[in-house]
Amino acid sequence: MTKFKNKTILITGGASGIGKIMSRLSLERDAKVIIWDINTENISNNLKKLSPLGNISSYLVDVSDIRQIETTAQQLQKEHGNIDVLINNAGIVVGKYFHEHSATEIEKTFSINSTAPMHICNQFLKNMMEENAGHICNIASSASLVSNPKMSVYAASKWAIFAWSDSLRLEMKQLQKNIQVTTILPYYINTGMFDGVQSRIPILDAEATALTIIKAIEKNKKIITIPGWIYRFTRFGQAFMSVDVFDWFAGSVMGIYKTMNDFKGRK
Repeated sequence: MTKFKNKTILITGGASGIGKIMSRLSLERDAKVIIWDINTENISNNLKKLSPLGNISSYLVDVSDIRQIETTAQQLQKEHGNIDVLINNAGIVVGKYFHEHSATEIEKTFSINSTAPMHICNQFLKNMMEENAGHICNIASSASLVSNPKMSVYAASKWAIFAWSDSLRLEMKQLQKNIQVTTILPYYINTGMFDGVQSRIPILDAEATALTIIKAIEKNKKIITIPGWIYRFTRFGQAFMSVDVFDWFAGSVMGIYKTMNDFKGRK
């Protein structure tokens, strides 16, 4: 079990969406919460709302910039000491066909969704290993499992973070370190990030999803899909169906391949 009480929790993208909710849930568990976010207005609003609940602080940081990650991590450790739980939650999505992407959009998506969690983890993992304690939670996506039109770059970035996160889990196990790694693969969440998405599978409630993630960390879960059946269904289908049959089932029966047709995203 990973207990939140009196622990220091770092949440990236913690000033909005499920990051904001996870901040509140962590405070309710008597944790010390530190938020990294790029939006000053959201940070300010979040601190005003959540400060009465407990010890919460924030840093303005663009996680796509490795220099900012390094500088902010050093400042954090100087001011707060080592962290106990890292939740890599920050992410972006660009919903368009691959040929419509600019080079900047491709680079930005990967720098935030894929390489930032690795760089951030690298800043704190050594201390966790020295103390032989800690928990790292990486928010991937159900898009880590299923290819989908109009989100090729996003899906690729989430496939990458899924592979890295679970490899990290196995490394910690192989090195006999008491450091837990949890990888979360949620479906579309109703936070505004995926506004316009039309889905036959119910879009996830943000509050319930955030609570599921926090509980998964507490229970030291390894891989969690939300909803839970997606992992089993996808792995089974990809193993026993031909590519054409799986495409037909996922695309025509489940309607997954059309979910991004009317995507608008967060304004």
